[in-house]
Amino acid sequence: MSKLWDDLKKNMKDWGSVAVEKAEEVSKIAVAKTEELTKISKIKIDIRQIQKDQKNTHEKLGQFVAEHAKEDNLVNFTGNAEFFSIIKQLDEFNELIEVKSNEIQKIKAEYNLNESDINYSIEEEPEKKISNEESSIKPENEQK
Repeated sequence: MSKLWDDLKKNMKDWGSVAVEKAEEVSKIAVAKTEELTKISKIKIDIRQIQKDQKNTHEKLGQFVAEHAKEDNLVNFTGNAEFFSIIKQLDEFNELIEVKSNEIQKIKAEYNLNESDINYSIEEEPEKKISNEESSIKPENEQK
């Protein structure tokens, strides 16, 4: 009986050490994946900021065009340095977004990550629509 007990104790120790080794291996993999997901998340945050800047620049371009069309009756911007400066800035934003997106794809390929491993996308979230009841500005026929 003592031999059986000794064998059982030895097997338990062996199983325990194997379990510890496996746990260490799994935790190392988890840490590595977490690091890569963090890198991707940081890049996605950068992309979101670039997209915000891009949206603001589009608004600036729209305001610029509207002002010139209204005030100067100008709709041809050939030779207008400010117009082409804004267009160049928009092109640079597009290039930056492409570079950042390629970085994400590179990390995903290098570490064999799937899109399902990453739980959010870089597309803009839909903006909340405000109903007339929530808005402080009401149509003219309701402002009485």
